[in-house]
Amino acid sequence: MLPLPLLEHLELKTKTEANIKLAWDIVRKKWIQLTPEEYVRQALLHYFIQQKHYPIGLIAVEKQIKYGSLDKRYDIVVFDRKQAPWLLVECKAPGVPITQNTLYQLLQYHSQIPCPYWLLSNGMESHCAQVSATINWLNELPQYPTD
Repeated sequence: MLPLPLLEHLELKTKTEANIKLAWDIVRKKWIQLTPEEYVRQALLHYFIQQKHYPIGLIAVEKQIKYGSLDKRYDIVVFDRKQAPWLLVECKAPGVPITQNTLYQLLQYHSQIPCPYWLLSNGMESHCAQVSATINWLNELPQYPTD
């Protein structure tokens, strides 16, 4: 499990409209309804950009992909400088445990967007893996590649 201080000290730009709390998404550059899962997604985005220095212009959030005949949406993909998918992220709300089913969901996305790194997080518990012929679970997030 990774020691990610995601939910502590996070200051999101928020507002309320029609009794719905919204947060400013720094990647999508728009107001998003602040659900518990969205809070985790926003915490990860801020952490990636501010702490890990992943380039904001190479991060995609909630894009649609096809899985068989189904339309799915992944949470986050970070691309390398050659614009190849580098890190695939699956977010859950803080009260939702990271289980085998969470991994299966990420594997569905990975079948369409192969990435060398995975991250599963509910903001309280996070697991990162390096993926090649085998899956190697890591103790920290990878450094962004320089080339």
